[in-house]
Amino acid sequence: MKKIITAKSEKFLENYLNNPSPTGFESEGQKLWLEYVKPFVDDYLVDNYGSVAGIINPGMNYKVVIEAHADEISWFVHYITKDGFIYLKRNGGSDHMIAPSKRVNIHTDKGIVKAVFGWPAIHTRQVKDETPSMKNIFLDCGCATKEEVEAMGVHVGCVATFEDEFIILNKNKYVGRALDNRMGGFMIAEVARLLKETKTKLPFTLYVVNAVQEEIGLRGAEMIAHRIKPDVALITDVCHDTGTPMVDKIENGDQKSGDGPVLTYGPAVQNNFLKQIIKAANDNKIPFQRAAVSRSTGTDTDAFAYSNEGVTSALISLPLRYMHTTVEMVHKEDVENCIRLIFETLQTIQSGQDFRYLK
Repeated sequence: MKKIITAKSEKFLENYLNNPSPTGFESEGQKLWLEYVKPFVDDYLVDNYGSVAGIINPGMNYKVVIEAHADEISWFVHYITKDGFIYLKRNGGSDHMIAPSKRVNIHTDKGIVKAVFGWPAIHTRQVKDETPSMKNIFLDCGCATKEEVEAMGVHVGCVATFEDEFIILNKNKYVGRALDNRMGGFMIAEVARLLKETKTKLPFTLYVVNAVQEEIGLRGAEMIAHRIKPDVALITDVCHDTGTPMVDKIENGDQKSGDGPVLTYGPAVQNNFLKQIIKAANDNKIPFQRAAVSRSTGTDTDAFAYSNEGVTSALISLPLRYMHTTVEMVHKEDVENCIRLIFETLQTIQSGQDFRYLK
């Protein structure tokens, strides 16, 4: 197959990543994603909380899902002091350690309010090596009173996202916030595009699912899995690139950006399906890596696998550096190989295929 990521698709990726989609407030990002996917699908559905599924070859008895999650970590406004400083609660696994000196956008009904995570100068801190915590990080939006903050439209419950945007490093690394897991949303959209452009006919109905609320417990996947009731689910998410400093490979395994998609072994992963994915990788000379989990995968794979009466599920992960920071980083070749592996795996699935271990 020729080069997969085109200039047009890369421009969509940039727009998609730069658009904030905090957990529970994903709708604007979902609109962008759906508009991009519409030309490649026959129909689509949305649910009450914002998960979206593009549908290819509708009406077949056998149903297959490829899935990613659309939401990003963020912050909730929790308490506004009388002096106009704003304290927060996490919305998902936001990292308080990276917050000081970061610029943020507070999302209000009146529009975006700019703010910064303030942090006292080292000269003034009583404890010089004090570290950030949820008790001491705060936002400053330039206001002197609580009333002034509220007049800008900021109130308890508003969400705040980091301001950082997409860049490309060394022509082969995508960098920015929210690559976890809008890279996955991009990859499944590209699979839909390839299916359309290559006129590939599938013997089943394919649901291209971009689910909400993964970061707070796989909630969107749980809802839409019960809605679709698929026979097979192939999930894509990110995993840790453990090749950087300060990461213990004994604890976290050995996966590296540039060495290909990561295939996970674990209870939620159906082994016969996993073997089929590995064969597809080998047959098409797609490099891949392996990882193991002791209990759950921590991804939407778990929600699909344990939904309904048990859904044949597997996980293809994209190695990512600096997860839950504003400089998350992936290798472009890994992105293309993830897309290729999903695309090729779909063509190995037969209508009515029975993956059970015992028959």
